[in-house]
Amino acid sequence: MANIKGGRAARKRDRQNEKARKRNSSVKAKLHDAHKKLFKAADAGKQDDAEKKFKEFVSGLDKAVKKGIIKRNTADRKKSRAQLKMNKMAK
Repeated sequence: MANIKGGRAARKRDRQNEKARKRNSSVKAKLHDAHKKLFKAADAGKQDDAEKKFKEFVSGLDKAVKKGIIKRNTADRKKSRAQLKMNKMAK
């Protein structure tokens, strides 16, 4: 338990924090998987598959930002790098 006093409110806060931590780590893991799948498809030269994965990845990033799991600038940076990868693949 993180809170030292251990009162009723502190115990509730600990429960809430634990639930949020699990939810956040789940979302981050899904983003990580989506990122890997996108870059793997792009490296393999699968244009259609990569475009579909790109849309899923960007959507996941936007949802994570909306929920406050990652910061806006982080999401923008990841989207920019993914878009650069897609542009290189299109050439």
